Amino acid sequence: MNETREASLLKGREMQMLPLIGLREMILFPKTVRPFVVGRPASLAAVNEAMLQDRLVFLALQKDPLLEEPAPADLHRVGVIASIMQALALPNGHVKLLVEGRQKGVIQDFLMDGATPHVSVLPAEEPLGKVDEIEPLLSQAERLFADLARKQASSSSEPGAGAFTPEDPVAYCYQMASQLQASASLKQKVIEAPSLADRLVLLRRLVTDELDLISLDQRLNKEVEKQIEKAQREYYLNEKMKLIKKELGREDAATDAEELKARIEKAGMPDAAKDKALQELRRLEFMPPVSAEATVAKSYIDWLLALPWTNESKDKTDVKRAAAILDEDHYGLEKVKERILEFLSVRILASEHKGSILCFVGPPGVGKTSVAKSIARSMGREFVRLSLGGVHDEAEIKGHRRTYIGSFPGQMIQLIRRAGTKNPVFLLDEIDKLGSDFRGDPSSALLEVLDPEQNSAFVDHYIDVAFDFSKVFFITTANVTHTIPPALLDRMEVVNFSGYTLPEKLAIAKQYLAPKQRKSHGLKEKEVLLTDEGLEFLIDGYTREAGVRNLEREIAAVCRKVAHRVVREHKRQKLLVTPKIVEELLGVPRYKERKVLNEDQAGVAVGLAWTQNGGDILLIEASLMPGDGNLILTGQMGDVMQESARAALSFIRGNAEKLGLKADFFAKNDVHVHIPEGAIPKDGPSAGITMAVAMASAFTKIAACHTIAMTGEVTLRGKVLPVGGLREKILAARQHDLLHVIIPSENEKDIAEIPANLREGMTFHPVATLKEVLALALVSDPFRPVPPPPSESVDAPQPGKHS
Repeated sequence: MNETREASLLKGREMQMLPLIGLREMILFPKTVRPFVVGRPASLAAVNEAMLQDRLVFLALQKDPLLEEPAPADLHRVGVIASIMQALALPNGHVKLLVEGRQKGVIQDFLMDGATPHVSVLPAEEPLGKVDEIEPLLSQAERLFADLARKQASSSSEPGAGAFTPEDPVAYCYQMASQLQASASLKQKVIEAPSLADRLVLLRRLVTDELDLISLDQRLNKEVEKQIEKAQREYYLNEKMKLIKKELGREDAATDAEELKARIEKAGMPDAAKDKALQELRRLEFMPPVSAEATVAKSYIDWLLALPWTNESKDKTDVKRAAAILDEDHYGLEKVKERILEFLSVRILASEHKGSILCFVGPPGVGKTSVAKSIARSMGREFVRLSLGGVHDEAEIKGHRRTYIGSFPGQMIQLIRRAGTKNPVFLLDEIDKLGSDFRGDPSSALLEVLDPEQNSAFVDHYIDVAFDFSKVFFITTANVTHTIPPALLDRMEVVNFSGYTLPEKLAIAKQYLAPKQRKSHGLKEKEVLLTDEGLEFLIDGYTREAGVRNLEREIAAVCRKVAHRVVREHKRQKLLVTPKIVEELLGVPRYKERKVLNEDQAGVAVGLAWTQNGGDILLIEASLMPGDGNLILTGQMGDVMQESARAALSFIRGNAEKLGLKADFFAKNDVHVHIPEGAIPKDGPSAGITMAVAMASAFTKIAACHTIAMTGEVTLRGKVLPVGGLREKILAARQHDLLHVIIPSENEKDIAEIPANLREGMTFHPVATLKEVLALALVSDPFRPVPPPPSESVDAPQPGKHS
């Protein structure tokens, strides 16, 4: 009865209700046989029902193969009416089926109630179509399929696609499609093709695509075979080379080459550096081990391997910790610390920020180098230092080319190797003392290193490959900026370090220098107790500096003498270091009392100067003598200072009548301006008003007040222009008990930057013109002169008080 129902169903277009099995990632075509396994409950129920009836099921492809329980909308409506030929139960509960596709069918309706899904199916008619249209397509498909069968057989050990006789064109199309490696979705389009001609056109495209894939696969297989043959050939030759080297006694060299190659592979070099290293290694393998060329090649490879291509310190991002370290290591320098913490904060927030290079500028001994070390400690980075003082050779920065005998990398690469990381804190010390000669200009070589836009690919002449310096934290130090090349200075952000005041030096000596020197000399704290009076006497009488370097040296001398006394007397005892003890240990003070002058004098004025060592006092003397109106300048004045003296004299001559000077005064007299300490070169415009005061005092015989110091540039019109280094100059005035200071009015705003303890008790007199300066600096206003007392000498001091 079942056979009769099956036959009647398949011969006509009778609508029939069949159990449904959803297929995932596979297709069964009509007129073909295929095994597959079912395991889902709905599929197993469909199989059981079919086996109890006529063995017919309907197979439909799921649109999404991942769905476990597909709904009607998740199934393609065109599928295959199939007959179960065999069903084998598996141990895991699944069933393996051997199924034959009978006829194409179209789902008309779904019945998804119950455990077994059913569909109402209408068998599809598949007419042959027009013969003249089908035959050429069928013939072409037959040729392509035969070609595919041959290529599959030649490219695989498995049997290729079978050859079919196209007696039934419809069956032939389905059998051909079943042999293709196309996806299930593409094969579904073959079933859904509305006519035989459309199905043949689609098959032609699928077969052509598969032929192209097989051709590509064959070509790739040939290339792989060539690579394998090459590798086997190299292996054979390398093994033979080892035997040859063993016979020649060069087996160790071969082992070294293998070790070097392994290290190169693990070094993490950029491709360019790696290629360079491997190229040099191949040359090395064919060199005699004792040859000079082999030594050069081996040294070059060692340098490449020693560089920290990937090794990087992890930054510590705690700004509070950084501030604590800076405070722990350094006293004062509040502005400097604030600027450094701002800089670090930006680097923390923007890790890729290409900020300016910091340049610490200040007198010697104020802590520039030690602050750089503290920055490295606070960031958790390595610290390296390169002293640039006296460097004249460009090769010191960029290295020598390997063509020269004894060549080596420059200091930049050498120090990076020593640091062991690619992001250390790199201090370029004394950058203002770079030189240049016939060997090149080191400052030009530094441009590439210090430019954030270029230093990611710094090329050393010896290494000859790019190394990334962009993650290095560069800091430079200098005493002055005017000797730094402008192009180099433009790449840096200047942070000014000022000199220390007496209270600051006292605190630094007590908190840092004295404990350090006691420890280094093996002394206990009670054996060298430096009193405040003793330290002040030591600072005033034995040092003259903006920093504390000489102070530390003198404290070390005290500790050294105490240590000698302990060893000599074999007794440790408490020593309270007072001014008297300091003088006993160090001898007579090197510097006299800081007071400059004891009384007002005509022709002598007190100026303030800035030097590389900080602020200083200038005593400028002017004297008249019979002559022809010449100006004599002595005391090693520089060109700028000489021009200032001439400008000051021209102003006085232009105002001679107002100053009470006769018309022929300058024609009958020469003026001599001298600055003591003639062995020391002096220059700059800031002594202009001081020289004008000294000359005006000498001309008018009005004494200059000895308690007033001054600084400012003067013009021909008598204008007073601003100057630099005001903090250091004020500090020098304070140290010499000069509590009245004349400054340019445009510098008045800078007073706020001077510490309050330094300004305390001092009076500042801002001036805009030289007339105001003369009114303040001389004991009486020269523009309202009074008759001078009788005197035989024009240089005789004039008594008087500053009003």
